[in-house]
Amino acid sequence: MLENINGEKLKKLNIAELKLLCEEIRAEIIKTVMSNGGHLSSNLGIVELTVALHYVFDFPDDKIIFDVGHQCYPHKLLTGRYDKFSTLRKRGGLSGFPKREESAYDCYNTGHAGTSVSAALGIAKARDVKGEHFNVISVIGDGSFNNGLIYEAFNSLRPLNTNILVILNDNGMSISPTVGSMHEYLEQLSRDDIHKAKVEKHSNIFARFGFSYDGVYDGNDLTVLIEKLSEIKEKLKTQSVILHVLTKKGKGYSFCEEDPERTHGISGGDKKARTEYSAVFGKTLCALAEKDKSIVAVTAAMTPSLGLSEFFDKFPERAIDVGICEEHATILCSALATQGLKPYYAVYSTFLQRSFDEIIIDICSQKLPVTICVDRAGVSGADGETHQGVFDLSFLSLIPDLTIAVPKDTDEFARMIEWSCTFNAPLAIRYPREGVRLFSKVSPIQAGKWEILEEGQCAAILACGERAISLAYAVRESLNLSGIGVSIINARFVKPLDCEILNSMEQNLIITIEDNALIGGFGSMICSYFAQDGEKTVKPFGYNDRFIEHGGVSDLMDDYGLNIQSIVDFIKENAHR
Repeated sequence: MLENINGEKLKKLNIAELKLLCEEIRAEIIKTVMSNGGHLSSNLGIVELTVALHYVFDFPDDKIIFDVGHQCYPHKLLTGRYDKFSTLRKRGGLSGFPKREESAYDCYNTGHAGTSVSAALGIAKARDVKGEHFNVISVIGDGSFNNGLIYEAFNSLRPLNTNILVILNDNGMSISPTVGSMHEYLEQLSRDDIHKAKVEKHSNIFARFGFSYDGVYDGNDLTVLIEKLSEIKEKLKTQSVILHVLTKKGKGYSFCEEDPERTHGISGGDKKARTEYSAVFGKTLCALAEKDKSIVAVTAAMTPSLGLSEFFDKFPERAIDVGICEEHATILCSALATQGLKPYYAVYSTFLQRSFDEIIIDICSQKLPVTICVDRAGVSGADGETHQGVFDLSFLSLIPDLTIAVPKDTDEFARMIEWSCTFNAPLAIRYPREGVRLFSKVSPIQAGKWEILEEGQCAAILACGERAISLAYAVRESLNLSGIGVSIINARFVKPLDCEILNSMEQNLIITIEDNALIGGFGSMICSYFAQDGEKTVKPFGYNDRFIEHGGVSDLMDDYGLNIQSIVDFIKENAHR
């Protein structure tokens, strides 16, 4: 049934057939995600809601925006992409998120939490201005309801004078279990008939923003959903509505239902045993916190993914999860530091972008000893454009009074975390997801001091981070066969630069390698440093000025010129000039 489905055929199915379709969708998602990796439990939970939406509304004429977007797999299967679904998250295949370039059914690209209501309002307002008539729907999880951007959007509903449907898909989780007062508030709305009076009382908050609140319903009951959505479709002609439904994350697959946190995201492909930097971070921070009572860990709804589950268990009074509120987390860390605590803010590189202003004003302008642990830095792979962590070196390096460290492997990372305890200034440590290798050389960590790993006269390779240094070693090995010797320097501090090493370099050919965008990154800093030196030739290798699509990490690095052959060829052409 699924391989031939389209909107017209779906609307002709009876309830029994729609339920069979839901099970086909679940089976296809499980099969594909187990092979390719991806977001499993969230997609299994939203199957009935997605089928009901496609049954009642008329896509792509009507518009749907999935908040965050990782729960769009059923939507993709219902919109002509079944035959390509096996390519999900693979290079050149379907994206794991909504993508306008991919289908007319994807009206807005999403990848970060909290953006869907603003987007829905903008599309609805454009519809009104142009005199068009279609429905606009935002599907948003309860985790995103903690994000402040939602309430900025709510606040503009009346001034915009337009109508949208917001579907609150309440499963009690984002990646970690949802926390905070808004979650507790939604729980009150979610209870049985005994609490109807409370429901009526609390739903008034949405009415004050301009929404008609309708809830709470079983979001995995097709009959109820179709009936309710059909009713709301008529209401949307005159008002905006919030529909509150409860869904079961991981629905239909017992392993997911029992452990939705662990099955939020599934890794596919390469199953080699590797050490995650987050695990090293969590273990090291726990050991340090045993001795140092000032250490506090802060996360924005990502506790297990960032390696902090053990810390939260052992030191609950010093463990803070603020929900999906990255800006708030940054200011909170700043305030904690003013009172003598030592905050460690762990966050994915792609989500740290949301805290840019607060890093400048609240942390760095006050010179506060906050350590920002930037996880998933560099190309992150299959999640695509919205999740590639390739901008942090660029936007962090321009901030005064911020020290930026990049460990060469997981052992050096652990030593950097230990060293950071005594570093009394703003600090960012950036690292990828997985540690693949350890390097033999070990030297003390000192702010702004690099490490010479190998000596060679023809060129110097300045590399920051494990992936870059591993590539540098592969380049050196290839060049040795041609009699070309190169130095390899572990540029473990991108800021400040090690001027002592830079000034002592005898090589006139300098190569920089970084797992970051070229513009504003480490290479551009080295180019600026040697701008007045007519003897030096500096060639940076990193990512060009474009958004990087989804695919395997090694494939993407290769595609964008971070590969052995490109660097070897350049050095061979320029080594003896």
